[in-house]
Amino acid sequence: MTHHSQSPIPDPTLLLKIARTPMPFGKYKDLPLVDLPEPYVVWFAQKGFPEGELGELMKMLYEIKVNGLEYLLKPLK
Repeated sequence: MTHHSQSPIPDPTLLLKIARTPMPFGKYKDLPLVDLPEPYVVWFAQKGFPEGELGELMKMLYEIKVNGLEYLLKPLK
């Protein structure tokens, strides 16, 4: 039986990926996703996130930033 809860706390393994994955391109190339400036992440939210896993991680990062949940990432830096 799968219990699907609406908990806002993301999967810890994904948080770890956000903390460890470097931005693969652009102005902030090689900067860990967790360190991307909020306006940059918001810009992606408006323009469309990249395809694939990077996009998924950035979407989660956006949710974390707009909901003031950065404290979840602090211990992972």
